[in-house]
Amino acid sequence: MKLASVSLHNFRSYRDRVTVKIDDFTTVMGRNDVGKSTVLEALEIFFNQQVVKLDQADPCVHGADKVVEISCTFDEFPNALTLDEQSQTSLEAEYLLNCEGLLEIVKRFDCKGAKPKEEVFARALHPSAAELADLLQLKNTALKERAASVGADLTGVDKRSNVALRAAIRDRVGVGDLEIRLVPLAEDEAKKVWVQLQRELPTFALFQADRASTDDDREVADPMKIAVAAAMKEIEAELEQIKLKVQTSVMDVAQRTLAKLREMDPLLAQQLTPTFKAEPKWDSFKLSLTGDDQIPINKRGSGVRRLILLNFFRAEVERRRAESSTRRVIYAIEEPESSQHPNNQIMLVRALLALAEDPNTQVLMTTHVPAIASLLPTSSIRFISRNDDGHTQVEEGTDAVLEKVADSLGVLPDKRAKVAIFVEGPHDVTFLTNVARIYRSAHADLVDLEDHRIAFVPTGGSTLKQWVDRRYLAHAGMVEVHIYDRDDQVNPKYADAVQKVNARGGADIAFLTTKREMENYLHPDCIVAEYQPDYNIEVTFTDWCDVPAIVAETVHTASGATDWAGLSVEKQGKKSSRAKSRLNNGASARMSIAHLGQTDPGGEILGWLQAVRDRVA
Repeated sequence: MKLASVSLHNFRSYRDRVTVKIDDFTTVMGRNDVGKSTVLEALEIFFNQQVVKLDQADPCVHGADKVVEISCTFDEFPNALTLDEQSQTSLEAEYLLNCEGLLEIVKRFDCKGAKPKEEVFARALHPSAAELADLLQLKNTALKERAASVGADLTGVDKRSNVALRAAIRDRVGVGDLEIRLVPLAEDEAKKVWVQLQRELPTFALFQADRASTDDDREVADPMKIAVAAAMKEIEAELEQIKLKVQTSVMDVAQRTLAKLREMDPLLAQQLTPTFKAEPKWDSFKLSLTGDDQIPINKRGSGVRRLILLNFFRAEVERRRAESSTRRVIYAIEEPESSQHPNNQIMLVRALLALAEDPNTQVLMTTHVPAIASLLPTSSIRFISRNDDGHTQVEEGTDAVLEKVADSLGVLPDKRAKVAIFVEGPHDVTFLTNVARIYRSAHADLVDLEDHRIAFVPTGGSTLKQWVDRRYLAHAGMVEVHIYDRDDQVNPKYADAVQKVNARGGADIAFLTTKREMENYLHPDCIVAEYQPDYNIEVTFTDWCDVPAIVAETVHTASGATDWAGLSVEKQGKKSSRAKSRLNNGASARMSIAHLGQTDPGGEILGWLQAVRDRVA
């Protein structure tokens, strides 16, 4: 299941219900003590209650009661549920989806006592008729009685199946009006639904910034603990089979024992029932990292501990790219910049961005450091603030919100920039930066495009820094170099814009690629090398092929997954988008002067870089 949003109500500073939309990569920003970490900790409470536990002080001090509510909305949930041996059902058939057709799980915690009491519900568009509202809680006998009381026709209905009985009752009564209700999931027969859904929940891993310095410091232990948890999730089906086999064997022994007991004392045997009192526990695996000198890692300083965390994420990028069948994991990282050198901060953020490209991974992070914020996609930003009434609010996406973020965090444009390079999107920035580095090995006079004298201005998606620069550059009067994809061989999308820039008569200049787009300048060997050894692929394309789509389909087929044509347009698009990112980040960095000589024999890219050089000087 994929997390789509989290809502908080009466939890700490969140008095009123506040919803935070969650994407593949989500950045929670705001001033100190505004409630950024609270969002991540609420998710930890929802999924685990290990790193963070609720206590009596957690309800909002301005709230009307002591009940905390944390709810998570999920997309990509299971299509079918097996609640008993006789039949299958679905969340839709049981009316357990909300108005948007999503699964919304609500956890309520009554914090009046020393130990908060938890209740689990589905907030769903559910039948309101009295005969239908509680069907999911009824056991088989009660369902038969309900069916009889409403006059349901049970001809041909398997009366052992609760699913079939509920369907027959609904058919007789008629669903009628639906209303948003909280349907209990943690009691009576509804527990079966919750047990099924719990197996599908993502693994949630929270890495906090502030920790006590103990020998079992979570900052070191947690990455290894998450590795164990993820591995256990992978073999959950096998563990279930082991559990059933053991239970069957032990139950057989118990029944035979009772059979013998009946021969000697029938009354005593009648009073005994074999029962498993608890589920087996599989979390006994322990893994830790210890230095050669046996000094605990936590004693070596927070910088070293965070460095281990950094490389855990870098390793996860490679592992999850190689294992297409891995279960979904949500990584939540609080202030990744903590105790790290600026170069390591940048490396960590790039690793997290790459990790979020995996289809089964979501990444959440908090920050209030401008340098880190400037690297992050503007689409990922969730800005938390308090209005004049003191109520917490979450905003995203608009220019007005980005302006608040820039003002709040102090994100400023680099006024040393002399040349603005206009491109279509952030992938073009990565491609040009990598290729410029390669060309500089043979042309020392070229400019490093990460030089402070250069400012990239993506006309589409961008990072916060690029958004700030774009606003600044609108009035800075800088020299402009425009480089746009031709896209269409006959009617290039940016042809008119390029013509207008070149007609200005000054130093500004614009180019259209002679090929479809930047990816068409990549060498096939570099693409193949980027995906090895995970996938044994071959790639061929022309100057006008959609290279990311070709690579996405080729990798999809090589992974042994379902037929590409059988995927929805949305899923094909997501895979193509991930391929585009990997091509521009990875494959372009593998290029050499020799490769460029083959894919760009006319020196077109070199000409763009020389134009930038001439305007910087």
